[in-house]
Amino acid sequence: MITPDDSIFVAGHRGMAGSAICRALQGASYSNLLTASRAELDLEDGPAVQRWFEQHQPTVVVLAAAKVGGIQANNSYPADFLLDNLKIQTNLIDTGQSARRRGTERGS
Repeated sequence: MITPDDSIFVAGHRGMAGSAICRALQGASYSNLLTASRAELDLEDGPAVQRWFEQHQPTVVVLAAAKVGGIQANNSYPADFLLDNLKIQTNLIDTGQSARRRGTERGS
């Protein structure tokens, strides 16, 4: 169960889904939200993700981050988008001392 005291990392907080999730959490009195822009944290960089988790130690992770493109980009580079998004997911879930290995709760 997530509590208002939990430290919640919303990966992808600037996107359509992530920003809506942040607003909903704030509206429900969750005030300890952690965010990081692409410039602050490259989610495709496993060691960077590990360092970030060690520094910030979130107790909950909400994964709303993804590399996206328009219809033409998705048609032209479908495997690239898939591979980049798998890197993001893998790094957040399983890289080094990140989420799963630190016992971080699953966000919904």
